[in-house]
Formats: sequence, C-alpha cells, structure tokens
Amino acid sequence: MAAAARGQKALATLVKSLRSEPISNANAPRLRHLPSLRRTFSLYDQINLIDSVPEDQLRFQSYDDTGFKINNVKYEGSLLIVENKIMTWTPKTFAEITAESLSIFKVVHPIPEILILGCGSQVQPVSPELRKFIRSTGMKLEAIDSRNAASTYNILNEEGRPVAAAVLPFGVTS
Repeated sequence: MAAAARGQKALATLVKSLRSEPISNANAPRLRHLPSLRRTFSLYDQINLIDSVPEDQLRFQSYDDTGFKINNVKYEGSLLIVENKIMTWTPKTFAEITAESLSIFKVVHPIPEILILGCGSQVQPVSPELRKFIRSTGMKLEAIDSRNAASTYNILNEEGRPVAAAVLPFGVTS
C-alpha cells in the first residue's frame, strides 16, 4: 500500500511538472526542459499505478511480432483503435500506410485529439502527404515504435483523452 501511495505521489509530481507553464522572468524568457515522451511513459510504466481498468476501456497488455493482447484477447496483425473500438487494419508494412488507409478519420466524430502511429519495431519517417492528411483532420500525430505506441495509448486513454491508435505488429521492420 505504501508503494502505491509513493507511486501516486511521484506520478502527481510528474504530471504537475508537465502541465505547468514555462518559467520566465521580465528580462529574458527561459524554457524549462521537459522529459521526452518516451522517458515519461517509461517512468509511468515502472510506477505501474493502474491496477484495474474499467471493462469498457481498452488496455494493451502485451505485444509480440505478430500482434497484440488487449483486455485479455489476442489480436493478430495490424489494428486501428478509435473510441475504444478495435478494428483490423489492412496495412501490413509501414509503406502501406496512406491517407486512404486512415480515411476513417474523415467521418469519425468527434475526431480524436491525437493519433498514435505504431510503426513496428522501428520508428519510420512519415511522408509529407500523410502528415498533411492527418493535420487536415485536426489530429496531432505521434509516430513511434509499436511497443511505445501501446504504452502511450494506454496512458492517454486512461487519462480520458480522445486518442486513436494505428499500430503494426512489432515484428514489422519496414
């Protein structure tokens, strides 16, 4: 119980520092350096505060080279998650991810705040055309490897933020 209380206090301090305004004075503005998203989520995973997740809320539990385990169900292949709903997704490689493969975001309302794009085992550069499409929907894009995409999705979803995930299995390399 004491460990959970320490973990909650550590998380509260971390969240407070991330949400606070940059420090500045009248003479020259100074920006505070915040931890990277990867470091923040790694710290969160180490603290592991969330013991129970509501049944209607999705949570990635594990991943492997062929798919993901979400809420005790194993899913093979690429997945698209919108509004706590899981859909199979056609891209098998990063090169197959196009505006058309993400066209569901032309009709989904409300539009998620952020799209977590799980690129497989390695982060891949997102084409300018795909970035332009995602920006045109009003979403922000976070393209990261699928392991970190799963963790990032869990955290943002547990915070109640409107988030979507498009993830390739971790075994995908390009």
